[in-house]
Amino acid sequence: MAKMKVDGIVEAVHYNSDGNIQWVRAYLRRGQTFSDIVLLDRQTLAEKLKSGKRFVAGKRVLLQASTFEVSQPIRLIQQERQDILTTGDAASNKDHLAGVPVI
Repeated sequence: MAKMKVDGIVEAVHYNSDGNIQWVRAYLRRGQTFSDIVLLDRQTLAEKLKSGKRFVAGKRVLLQASTFEVSQPIRLIQQERQDILTTGDAASNKDHLAGVPVI
């Protein structure tokens, strides 16, 4: 099976009091490997998705360098003139990354 080409992997998420993402803990692709952990605020993640970058939910495999267990792609959808970050089909007006641990 061919590997899925992704530009970033979101490992954890932090929501603010209104239920939207405040920041995520992620790894960014750097050529054939991935960066150390970086924190991306909601606006930066949304801009990367709008520019065509592909992010997925996942976690790093212990002691396996740039090997990850990935699950669902993260999508940016427009709902009632508002951007929503989700891992599935959102029927909500808030961000929701299913399967991503909350910090």
